[in-house]
Amino acid sequence: MPTEPLPAVPAATSEVVEIERALTRITYLSTRARQHERLMALAGVPLDRAAVALLRQIADSEPLRPGELAQRLGVEASHVTRTVQQLQRSGYVTRVPDPDDRRAQRIELTDVGRAAVDRVRDAGARGMQLALNGWEPEELRQLATLFHRMVDDFLTYAVEDEPGQEPAETAPPASRAG
Repeated sequence: MPTEPLPAVPAATSEVVEIERALTRITYLSTRARQHERLMALAGVPLDRAAVALLRQIADSEPLRPGELAQRLGVEASHVTRTVQQLQRSGYVTRVPDPDDRRAQRIELTDVGRAAVDRVRDAGARGMQLALNGWEPEELRQLATLFHRMVDDFLTYAVEDEPGQEPAETAPPASRAG
């Protein structure tokens, strides 16, 4: 399947190069296996990274079909199906009828799943608070605002797999409030 060429983009400025370098470092630090294990131990949630990513996505949206979850996470549908089965057996998610098509099902969090996501987010936020403790509140507000703006812009300019497909949003633009 041929892909359309990317539009001509000017060379990256030195500021953009530095932002890309910082994001690469943040991504590396936040996705290390040992970091994940430590976060899960603090949260008391015995799940792998794929399961936690799926729980977070479900928590941030209305109940979705497994295919929609796969699209939003950028993974194969079979990965989502296996992870949903694991999470369902563990009591974190349940399947509910799709109100638009009663033959289809959507995945939603159970109370246990919602509590697990809350604990993971709390543990992550506490670690971030410790790391950013020396920052002024105004600096933190500015950083949060700029991060949300950057994510919104990334979503706007995301290259999709299918021509003519709208970019998939993972967070509403209203989350920019700082």
